[in-house]
Amino acid sequence: MNTTSAPAPMPIHVGDDVLDDLRWRLSHTRWGDDAGNEDARYGVPLHVLRPLAAYWADEFDWRSAERAINAFDHFTAIVGGQRVHFLRRAGVGPAPIPLILSHGWPWAFWHW
Repeated sequence: MNTTSAPAPMPIHVGDDVLDDLRWRLSHTRWGDDAGNEDARYGVPLHVLRPLAAYWADEFDWRSAERAINAFDHFTAIVGGQRVHFLRRAGVGPAPIPLILSHGWPWAFWHW
């Protein structure tokens, strides 16, 4: 079994069917009762969550975000049997130094 592979280009693209399904599910959410959760003790209060879901369903422009993310070159490679997603940006100047920035859950690479 091959546990490594050469990097392969991997631009980010989410299909229209996935985005349509997400919008449908967000707009058809069956909201539960939020009694006793004024202090967020039991999770995100509905008065916060409902507008957020509406924003994602009706206003967020995924294609714009996708274009911004794809302004960088994305790759995947298999390292030690695990698929690794990374961005590569060539250094500048007379003697660029290689640098690896990694992250962990729950944040995404995009926060860097």
